[in-house]
Amino acid sequence: MRKLTVGTLVSLDGIFGNPRSWASQYFDDEAADRSLQKLTTADAMLMGRHTYEYFAPSWPTLTGPYPDRVNAIQKYVFSSTLTTAEWNNSTIVSDDPVRAVKELKQQGDGDLVVYGYGQLARTLLQHDLVDEIDFWVHPVVLGDGLPLFRPGQLRHLRLVSAQPYSTGVVSLRYATS
Repeated sequence: MRKLTVGTLVSLDGIFGNPRSWASQYFDDEAADRSLQKLTTADAMLMGRHTYEYFAPSWPTLTGPYPDRVNAIQKYVFSSTLTTAEWNNSTIVSDDPVRAVKELKQQGDGDLVVYGYGQLARTLLQHDLVDEIDFWVHPVVLGDGLPLFRPGQLRHLRLVSAQPYSTGVVSLRYATS
């Protein structure tokens, strides 16, 4: 069975929304290498409509080993409102995401990745479909924005690794079981 990992960028005060405005300065060659390494074991990305709309306008024009992999990988976009997805290798999934991801986890050899911690990631976690969560905690306090943690189901996680990087970002990787 394929492993599903959620990777999300978060500030010290728990904000994850609009990372382009605060996390980009921390995305150096080392971060690109780490991200590319994760995508080498994956053969599909899962994303909700907001994440798709965040990535799709700019990523198709980017080049380099990491953007090339993101652009080439199969992307499943979970949305009941989108009717077309122009980004290369993107497929819209408009039916039940829980059922669809259960099926995807049974197919293929590579892992599945979700970027961000929006509604799709929270729903998949609630239904025990997430195997790992990798929080990339950034050394910035935003004071306002979309909070990562919202009221919801209690979930105990097991720390798999904690890795600081030269930019001050710390990767905290947790298993869900």
